[in-house]
Amino acid sequence: MSDGNGSATRKTYGAKVAAGLTVVGAVARLIPHPANFTPVGGTSLYAGARLRGWSAYLVPLILMAVTDPILTAIYGYPLIGRITPIIYGSFLINVWIGKKLLATVNPRRVAAASTLCSLQFFVLTNLAVWMWGGLYALTLAGLITCFAAALPFLGRTMAGDLSYAGFFFALDAGLGRLKQSSKSEIPVPAESPAA
Repeated sequence: MSDGNGSATRKTYGAKVAAGLTVVGAVARLIPHPANFTPVGGTSLYAGARLRGWSAYLVPLILMAVTDPILTAIYGYPLIGRITPIIYGSFLINVWIGKKLLATVNPRRVAAASTLCSLQFFVLTNLAVWMWGGLYALTLAGLITCFAAALPFLGRTMAGDLSYAGFFFALDAGLGRLKQSSKSEIPVPAESPAA
């Protein structure tokens, strides 16, 4: 039978992880980086795998909502565009992928899930650019041209997603080992003095 304290402790830990992910992701998104080499995809994947319930879905939403206005002020692009909901939705799909595919974590599974996240982001966002961006003809040739123009960004997206997901999962594994080793250390009783 579990007590209420264990549940409260898990909720507090989950809230701390969510807050930490959001802060680290926000800082990493705001520092100069190559185009599309961002922390949001990997952070979303990790949140999905490690956080319970709705808090996992809040991580990318808060991360984007906090950093988008700052990046808009710096670079001058519109805060909200026609494809903004697709971008946000794509990161929510990353959370879902983390929940469904990473119940068991190992490097191969993380790499596969990260690749899937990058590919779905690439497909969904570029379909949106083709349909609503006004840059390409709404024909098969226009669609091919749109995806061809976006290919250089795919590699950077994949590298960013894999790097950040790898970092978060490796950090998680390392901290888990430290916690386990500190629990397994049993203090040696002092020798009793000879009578």
